[in-house]
Amino acid sequence: MIDLDLQIAHEFDNLPTFEQFEQWANKALASLKPDAELTIRISDASESQQLNHEYRGKNKPTNVLSFPFEAPPGIELPLIGDLIICPEIVLQESIEQEKGFHDHFAHMVIHGCLHLMGYDHIDSEEALEMESLEKQLLADLNIDDPYRD
Repeated sequence: MIDLDLQIAHEFDNLPTFEQFEQWANKALASLKPDAELTIRISDASESQQLNHEYRGKNKPTNVLSFPFEAPPGIELPLIGDLIICPEIVLQESIEQEKGFHDHFAHMVIHGCLHLMGYDHIDSEEALEMESLEKQLLADLNIDDPYRD
């Protein structure tokens, strides 16, 4: 079971519940690191933009940022890292992509958790592996393929 620290730094209409966030994180991490500790922070667009610019060199807000935790040598901690999710961007994308707001939020949590576990989508082979896993995890939650056309 995931130990989730949910930080609501930005109030937003119709945010998922703590239980939904917990369910999505558990789904993403169950087979990879079932006893993980994770922080999910709900941020506003300005915080998302500042962090995206500082850590990724992109001066715009983004849907989800993943910050893996690396313990110092010899220290064993279950903490895997932090996800920063911007609900304004998630809502905007859900409208543009004709997806449910909470379904898209679930995708962002799963996508972010997989990044924390070392998955990436920089090259096409890695992207295919990560997207396949995301599709399966979301299907298990009765959520449609997020990469459909």
